[in-house]
Amino acid sequence: MPHDLPHQTWRDPMLAALAEARAALATDDVPIGAVVVGPDGSVLGIGRNVREAEADPTGHAEVVALRAAARARGEWRLDGCTLVVTLEPCTMCAGAAVLARVDRVVFGAYDAKAGAVGSLWDVVRDRRLNHRPEVLAGVLAEDSAVLLDTFFRGQRR
Repeated sequence: MPHDLPHQTWRDPMLAALAEARAALATDDVPIGAVVVGPDGSVLGIGRNVREAEADPTGHAEVVALRAAARARGEWRLDGCTLVVTLEPCTMCAGAAVLARVDRVVFGAYDAKAGAVGSLWDVVRDRRLNHRPEVLAGVLAEDSAVLLDTFFRGQRR
Protein backbone atom coordinates (compact mmCIF):
# COMPACT_ATOMS: atom_id res chain seq x y z
CA MET A 1 0.00 0.00 0.00
CA PRO A 2 2.54 2.63 -1.09
CA HIS A 3 0.01 5.45 -1.25
CA ASP A 4 -1.66 4.70 2.05
CA LEU A 5 -0.68 7.60 4.32
CA PRO A 6 -1.26 5.83 7.65
CA HIS A 7 1.05 3.02 6.54
CA GLN A 8 3.71 5.52 5.42
CA THR A 9 3.52 7.27 8.81
CA TRP A 10 4.60 4.08 10.57
CA ARG A 11 7.22 2.94 8.04
CA ASP A 12 10.29 4.25 9.93
CA PRO A 13 9.24 2.85 13.33
CA MET A 14 8.49 -0.48 11.64
CA LEU A 15 11.96 -0.46 10.05
CA ALA A 16 13.38 0.01 13.58
CA ALA A 17 11.24 -2.90 14.81
CA LEU A 18 12.50 -5.05 11.93
CA ALA A 19 16.10 -4.22 12.90
CA GLU A 20 15.32 -5.42 16.44
CA ALA A 21 13.74 -8.57 15.02
CA ARG A 22 16.92 -9.33 13.08
CA ALA A 23 18.96 -8.84 16.26
CA ALA A 24 16.93 -11.63 17.92
CA LEU A 25 18.44 -14.09 15.44
CA ALA A 26 21.78 -13.90 17.28
CA THR A 27 20.23 -15.71 20.27
CA ASP A 28 18.05 -18.11 18.23
CA ASP A 29 14.96 -16.22 19.33
CA VAL A 30 12.01 -15.90 16.98
CA PRO A 31 12.74 -12.71 14.99
CA ILE A 32 10.07 -10.35 16.27
CA GLY A 33 10.81 -6.73 17.14
CA ALA A 34 8.81 -3.93 18.70
CA VAL A 35 9.07 -0.19 19.24
CA VAL A 36 6.97 2.10 21.44
CA VAL A 37 6.61 5.55 19.92
CA GLY A 38 5.62 8.50 22.10
CA PRO A 39 3.01 11.12 21.23
CA ASP A 40 5.76 13.37 19.84
CA GLY A 41 7.12 10.63 17.58
CA SER A 42 10.15 9.82 19.75
CA VAL A 43 11.10 6.23 20.45
CA LEU A 44 10.46 5.49 24.14
CA GLY A 45 11.19 1.76 24.15
CA ILE A 46 12.49 -0.98 21.92
CA GLY A 47 12.38 -4.73 22.31
CA ARG A 48 12.95 -8.04 20.64
CA ASN A 49 12.08 -11.57 21.60
CA VAL A 50 14.38 -12.73 24.42
CA ARG A 51 12.65 -15.94 25.50
CA GLU A 52 15.63 -18.10 24.54
CA ALA A 53 18.30 -15.56 25.52
CA GLU A 54 16.84 -14.98 29.00
CA ALA A 55 14.86 -18.20 29.54
CA ASP A 56 11.82 -15.97 30.07
CA PRO A 57 8.39 -17.12 28.87
CA THR A 58 7.20 -13.49 28.96
CA GLY A 59 10.20 -12.27 26.97
CA HIS A 60 8.18 -11.23 23.94
CA ALA A 61 9.26 -8.18 21.94
CA GLU A 62 6.13 -6.23 22.85
CA VAL A 63 6.48 -6.81 26.59
CA VAL A 64 10.17 -5.85 26.49
CA ALA A 65 9.39 -2.64 24.56
CA LEU A 66 6.41 -1.71 26.78
CA ARG A 67 8.53 -2.18 29.93
CA ALA A 68 11.30 0.00 28.49
CA ALA A 69 8.82 2.72 27.50
CA ALA A 70 7.19 2.69 30.94
CA ARG A 71 10.61 3.04 32.58
CA ALA A 72 11.49 5.91 30.22
CA ARG A 73 8.23 7.65 31.03
CA GLY A 74 8.35 6.87 34.72
CA GLU A 75 4.81 5.49 34.70
CA TRP A 76 3.00 2.42 33.45
CA ARG A 77 0.29 4.32 31.58
CA LEU A 78 1.43 4.79 28.01
CA ASP A 79 -1.50 6.89 26.80
CA GLY A 80 -0.71 8.77 23.61
CA CYS A 81 1.82 6.09 22.63
CA THR A 82 1.86 3.58 19.79
CA LEU A 83 3.14 0.01 19.95
CA VAL A 84 4.72 -0.94 16.61
CA VAL A 85 5.52 -4.64 16.19
CA THR A 86 6.58 -6.81 13.29
CA LEU A 87 4.04 -9.60 13.98
CA GLU A 88 0.46 -9.49 15.19
CA PRO A 89 0.58 -9.70 19.01
CA CYS A 90 -0.39 -12.88 20.86
CA THR A 91 -2.97 -12.87 23.67
CA MET A 92 -0.39 -11.95 26.33
CA CYS A 93 1.02 -9.08 24.30
CA ALA A 94 -2.36 -7.80 23.15
CA GLY A 95 -3.43 -7.82 26.80
CA ALA A 96 -0.26 -5.97 27.79
CA ALA A 97 -1.00 -3.29 25.17
CA VAL A 98 -4.51 -2.86 26.58
CA LEU A 99 -3.24 -2.73 30.17
CA ALA A 100 -0.54 -0.19 29.22
CA ARG A 101 -3.27 2.00 27.69
CA VAL A 102 -1.44 2.55 24.38
CA ASP A 103 -3.50 4.54 21.89
CA ARG A 104 -2.75 2.24 18.98
CA VAL A 105 -1.16 -1.01 17.93
CA VAL A 106 0.55 -1.09 14.54
CA PHE A 107 1.76 -4.44 13.25
CA GLY A 108 3.28 -5.97 10.16
CA ALA A 109 2.35 -9.57 9.40
CA TYR A 110 -0.80 -11.32 10.58
CA ASP A 111 -0.37 -14.42 12.75
CA ALA A 112 -3.07 -16.93 11.81
CA LYS A 113 -1.90 -19.41 14.48
CA ALA A 114 -1.69 -17.15 17.56
CA GLY A 115 -2.72 -13.61 16.59
CA ALA A 116 -4.90 -11.81 19.11
CA VAL A 117 -5.52 -8.56 17.22
CA GLY A 118 -7.98 -9.87 14.67
CA SER A 119 -6.73 -13.22 13.38
CA LEU A 120 -7.49 -15.89 15.96
CA TRP A 121 -8.77 -13.60 18.73
CA ASP A 122 -9.45 -9.88 18.93
CA VAL A 123 -8.40 -8.98 22.46
CA VAL A 124 -7.78 -5.28 21.78
CA ARG A 125 -11.30 -4.66 20.49
CA ASP A 126 -13.18 -6.62 23.16
CA ARG A 127 -15.98 -4.32 24.32
CA ARG A 128 -15.84 -5.83 27.80
CA LEU A 129 -12.46 -4.20 28.42
CA ASN A 130 -12.05 -0.64 29.63
CA HIS A 131 -9.54 0.33 26.94
CA ARG A 132 -9.48 -0.45 23.22
CA PRO A 133 -6.51 0.76 21.17
CA GLU A 134 -6.82 1.61 17.51
CA VAL A 135 -5.29 -1.01 15.21
CA LEU A 136 -3.36 -0.60 11.96
CA ALA A 137 -2.24 -3.83 10.30
CA GLY A 138 -0.04 -4.73 7.36
CA VAL A 139 2.77 -2.15 7.68
CA LEU A 140 5.76 -3.69 5.86
CA ALA A 141 3.99 -7.02 6.30
CA GLU A 142 5.96 -8.78 3.59
CA ASP A 143 9.30 -7.84 5.19
CA SER A 144 8.12 -9.29 8.51
CA ALA A 145 6.70 -12.43 6.92
CA VAL A 146 9.86 -13.16 4.92
CA LEU A 147 12.04 -12.78 8.03
CA LEU A 148 9.83 -15.18 10.00
CA ASP A 149 9.45 -17.68 7.15
CA THR A 150 13.23 -17.80 6.65
CA PHE A 151 13.79 -18.34 10.38
CA PHE A 152 11.26 -21.17 10.68
CA ARG A 153 12.46 -22.83 7.47
CA GLY A 154 15.94 -22.95 9.05
CA GLN A 155 14.53 -24.40 12.29
CA ARG A 156 12.87 -27.28 10.43
CA ARG A 157 16.15 -28.45 8.84
